[in-house]
Amino acid sequence: MLARRALPPALGNNEAEVQACVLAMRDEYGARWRQKTRLYPSISELLDGLTSKGVPLTILSNKPHAFVEEIAHHFFGQWRFAWTQGARPEIPRKPDPAAALAICRSLRMSGEDFLYLGDTNTDMQTAIAAGMFPVGALWGFRPEGELREAGARFLAASPPDVLSIL
Repeated sequence: MLARRALPPALGNNEAEVQACVLAMRDEYGARWRQKTRLYPSISELLDGLTSKGVPLTILSNKPHAFVEEIAHHFFGQWRFAWTQGARPEIPRKPDPAAALAICRSLRMSGEDFLYLGDTNTDMQTAIAAGMFPVGALWGFRPEGELREAGARFLAASPPDVLSIL
């Protein structure tokens, strides 16, 4: 969808042009994501706190799976993640709950046992569809109203706030 929107209207409807744009975008992103991508402040504190409490950590992203694994290794290599999942052709993308439910099954847990932390309405919709507890991250790039409207049951102003609801 991003590629379709980025292309001029005449090209956005041409599937070959869209696919060429997607490949070019992936190449460019793969070459440059390290230049400006940074962890939000206090994420390390949150991950340390969760780890010390024995909370299994997982990642679910709509970014391509290979990028998710590379980014997770780069930024989160000091923590153990029980599951890391990016977009794959055989798995529906969020807000479809299929990937979230697969994570539950792999950890032998139910959705009710999960706190789903996200910063978009798509994340909140995914959490609700999977029966998880949706927590909106106010330090992300979506406003409080959008997260609340999408079903966030708790809004965390900073990463350490998440530890207060465990």
